[in-house]
Amino acid sequence: MKKIVALLLAVMMAASVTACGSTSGTTSSAAASAAASSAAAESKAEVASAKTDFKIAMVTDTGGVNDQSFNQSAWEGLQKLSADTGVAVKYTESKQESDYATNLDKAADDSNNLIWGIGFAMADAITNSAKQNPDISYAIIDNSYGDKTPSNVTGVMFRAQEPSFLVGYIAAKTTKTGKVGFVGGMTGNIIDQFEYGYKAGVAYAAKELGKKITVDAQYAESFSDASKGKAIATKMFSNGCDVVFHAAGGVGMGVIEAAKEANKFAIGVDRDQAYLAPKNVLTSALKLVNQAVELVSKEAMDGKEIGGKTYTYGLSENAVGIPEEHKLMGDATYNAAVALESKIKDKTITPPANKAEFAKYEASLK
Repeated sequence: MKKIVALLLAVMMAASVTACGSTSGTTSSAAASAAASSAAAESKAEVASAKTDFKIAMVTDTGGVNDQSFNQSAWEGLQKLSADTGVAVKYTESKQESDYATNLDKAADDSNNLIWGIGFAMADAITNSAKQNPDISYAIIDNSYGDKTPSNVTGVMFRAQEPSFLVGYIAAKTTKTGKVGFVGGMTGNIIDQFEYGYKAGVAYAAKELGKKITVDAQYAESFSDASKGKAIATKMFSNGCDVVFHAAGGVGMGVIEAAKEANKFAIGVDRDQAYLAPKNVLTSALKLVNQAVELVSKEAMDGKEIGGKTYTYGLSENAVGIPEEHKLMGDATYNAAVALESKIKDKTITPPANKAEFAKYEASLK
């Protein structure tokens, strides 16, 4: 309505000026154009204002928002969305699992339209909060409820076994000792994807190289205890491992620190973690949580129905992979790993996501 009124006023002004003969037709046209531009700008401002009415909150896992991993990546996705659209975003950190329910309640009380839970450990807390607040949309990273997904909950999953296969291949091609390691956060289906995808990549490369390469796998049963991660990795390096991959959130910071002290290689996770130790982080298994959070949130903002289903992202969706930087491994190893991406995309290779699948995969290599 405001835009129409502005345009009518512009036309009336032009007619009045022409009738009085006080200015030229060019001036009249400019006045009308200026008024129309002003109305268009006002219309855009109204759209932006409508978008900023949408509020998104994020509740972190126990690793915290600065875990240099999936929590931080998720928050970066929301920050970018906010910068692009003006949507209001905020986060609350969970120090322990008992904080999940309290933090989700606070987010609901704050009239958020969409609430994110970061990490599979929050699955039950998300379900309970969603039941109590049916008018609020919820989304969770690394969890699928399958056919029992509540109508106001969205699951977001990644085929983490795919980039893990690639870094396992790289680790096997890089090791000088024939021993590599894996440090997991907490045992469960999600970290299984990383462990067994990694082991499969190692096995694939070992066959290609015609030699035996072993994998030492241990769990910290935490996503935040960096000192425990450092202790586990230090022992691995002492026992002969020269490359250790972590899928452990904040625990992985300790793994990378141990690699620096031992002058060995660590492999990062979720984000490109080379900046944490440029001489020691060989590569990273990328899981672009930021991209997924941004995409799903944008759909919710646009009024699309996102509840009651699960989004799954992998190499085919360009949501996982390895960084382009590869100076520590060299061109030959990097190019060979990139060539494997195509084989995974066309399903020539299907990396295993759990122990049973790995057993079948390993048998197929013999």
